[in-house]
Amino acid sequence: ILNMLCMFESVFCAQKAKAALNGADIYAGCCTLKIEYARPTRLNVIRNDNDSWDYTKPYLGRRGRCSYIIAVGVKLASNNMKTWSFISLGSHGPLLPLPSRYRMGSRDTPELVAYPLPQASSSYMHGGNPSGSVVMVSGLHQLKMNCSRVFNLFCLYGNIEKVKFMKTIPGTALVEMGDEYAVERAVTHLNNVKLFGKRLNVCVSKQHSVVPSQIFELEDGTSSYKDFAMSKNNRFTSAGQASKNIIQPPSCVLHYYNVPLCVTEETFVKLCEDHEVLSFIKYKVFDPKPSAKTLSGLLEWECKTDAVEALTVLNHYQIRVPNGSNPYTLKLCFSTSSHL
Repeated sequence: ILNMLCMFESVFCAQKAKAALNGADIYAGCCTLKIEYARPTRLNVIRNDNDSWDYTKPYLGRRGRCSYIIAVGVKLASNNMKTWSFISLGSHGPLLPLPSRYRMGSRDTPELVAYPLPQASSSYMHGGNPSGSVVMVSGLHQLKMNCSRVFNLFCLYGNIEKVKFMKTIPGTALVEMGDEYAVERAVTHLNNVKLFGKRLNVCVSKQHSVVPSQIFELEDGTSSYKDFAMSKNNRFTSAGQASKNIIQPPSCVLHYYNVPLCVTEETFVKLCEDHEVLSFIKYKVFDPKPSAKTLSGLLEWECKTDAVEALTVLNHYQIRVPNGSNPYTLKLCFSTSSHL
């Protein structure tokens, strides 16, 4: 595993690079990038060589030979994100030989990147401001999806303002998010994800907002439109709250938290049975602190699709405790762990 620290010109540039590249594969199906914010606020580079490089000081020390491939997603001399690609620095060395089928060309890029990139209209591809705060989601199961379940899944990547199913296009919904960058994260992480036997198509909508018109009743009896602007379950309502979120692509492991101390493995098994989703195969609870009032832990499913379906259905489920005044809201998100 190769670990690397990169310093950008601004927080804005770093956020855009993380949103665009986290979870991308250097080669198809392998060498997946995992990007997190680092604790250091500044990098001090003494020499430009194989191990470090200061792009603001190209003549710092002697240029060394670099034998690895790096993913470049931002131009340091500008605040604008440019289209990213894989670039080789120097000749290919023995540490990471580059097979001929991976040599770069404009037609090869889709083969290199197995993870969905932002749409062609995205600001990540052209620079400038993001294109909108509304996503259009198609491929939704008409019997099993509603506004709340769309919220349960999309809220992992940004605040949700409104959700509206389209009457003229069955299985399609418009999701208005808190900002354009939430839209970019949602598109990056949820496009092509399989859910209830159908594959989601998530793209930036031309609509600037979601208007509550043509409201009708969905198959499960709920409304086709719901306003979530004041929902307490939105997770990006402040900078402090947003910094605590783990923004991860869908995986087979879910992190659960905010559940009462009395909850056991059997409680989760029954929840899955009652809501007709496949149960998990592994269970782990973190040791609570002596003063803790809630529990947290991990749940692993057989495959990613099963975990996505469970999160969509069970996220924000209200757990009531005997003699308790208020219910506990079960919170779920995708874990950084790939297996337990």
